[in-house]
Amino acid sequence: MKKQISKLPLLLLVGLLISGQGFAAITADQAGRLGKDLTPMGGEKAGSADGSIPSWDGGITTPPAGYQKGMHHPDPYAADQVLLTVTADNMGKYSDKLTAGQQAMLKAYPTYKMNVYPTHRSAAAPQRIYDATREAAQKAQLAPGGNGVIGVTAGIPFPLPETGVEVIWNHILRWRGNAFDRNFGLAPLTRNGDFTMVEFNEKGDFRYNKEGITEENLENIIAMFKQEIFAPARVAGRILLVHETLDQNKENRRAWLYNPGQRRVRRAPNVAFDNPKEGGDGLTTSDTVDMYNGSPERYDWTLVGKKELYVPYNSYLLHSDKLKYKDILTPLHLNPDYLRYELHRVWVVEANLKDGMRHIYKRRTFYIDEDSWQILAMDQYDSRDQLWRVSEGHCINYYEVPTFWSTVETHYDLQSGRYIAINLNNEHSMYDFDVKFDNTEFTPADLRRSGKR
Repeated sequence: MKKQISKLPLLLLVGLLISGQGFAAITADQAGRLGKDLTPMGGEKAGSADGSIPSWDGGITTPPAGYQKGMHHPDPYAADQVLLTVTADNMGKYSDKLTAGQQAMLKAYPTYKMNVYPTHRSAAAPQRIYDATREAAQKAQLAPGGNGVIGVTAGIPFPLPETGVEVIWNHILRWRGNAFDRNFGLAPLTRNGDFTMVEFNEKGDFRYNKEGITEENLENIIAMFKQEIFAPARVAGRILLVHETLDQNKENRRAWLYNPGQRRVRRAPNVAFDNPKEGGDGLTTSDTVDMYNGSPERYDWTLVGKKELYVPYNSYLLHSDKLKYKDILTPLHLNPDYLRYELHRVWVVEANLKDGMRHIYKRRTFYIDEDSWQILAMDQYDSRDQLWRVSEGHCINYYEVPTFWSTVETHYDLQSGRYIAINLNNEHSMYDFDVKFDNTEFTPADLRRSGKR
């Protein structure tokens, strides 16, 4: 690949430094590119010049033959063969297609490798999300300081992004279905590979992107989540409720926590930024759930450009219910025999901690899929500017929806040799995307009732 990163025009970068803001909505002519030379979500429709990345043909829009709802999703690409395997010995040959974090993993762990498969641009969404994206692109604006999005209630707000924070908001507001109910495991591993599985049930209701939603009944809420821990016994019964807000200048995230020992519901303002994730054994932060969530206010965001990289994609093998957790969770890293990497174009965004702001990560680099706006990989640096943690989102197309979303997220701590795997579902029932919730499900009052059942 001759040109690895497409640079933003110098004039645009200067303007961003002066204003600290994104630009207004795009023109109708620009929006007209969506579905033509661009995908309906803003990716480049054409494939790469050498053909290694194919053109986008709509992604997976219908389940394969034999699939029934409730099944773990059969792999539509099971017949694919490994094209190449990247190891510590040959990584120099492929360095232009590897993230800094991947190169660090290969150097640190001789047992780590990356099996690269043929590229399939499987990401898809319903037509109404494509239609909403075209409309949103002409109306969406960043709230002051980039700390929210205004003017829209559905669709990708910035399919032709001009700033890093716009890309991050595209990730936060991407389509993930209307609602879900799921059970999953979270495994924080020691360096030797020992772990105690933390068992969760999580319910989520997405207001943003819901059909027929208006600004009035959106009530500035992107989504509501309720997460209950069932095991181990020492933390069982804890329930977290979150209301995620769209314009965080109006109101920050609302969160409540039910503590079974106290049998009380309390506001939980610390469920944000670099506070430790519940059950995560200190291996990840609140704002790395779903790879990144919450307010972007503590960082300056720079849109570096696009790059072709080997990234986790179409991870149906890792998703399989034929695997047991003991097969997947090996010391130092996930078992690489069950990981799939493909060559895709990704947006590269750099986040640098603002002066006067606090966070355990001084700098972060995000790699975001052009077809879905899902963050696929992330590198996180400590206060000494040393690479500290490396994260990956292993995603599939949940084709009954359809939505492209992670099946497992991993966060590797290079300094301790530990890691955490989140959303493990191989030995759990599959997500229910057809669930519907009443108006009381995500209220503090219901949280009290849930804690007493």
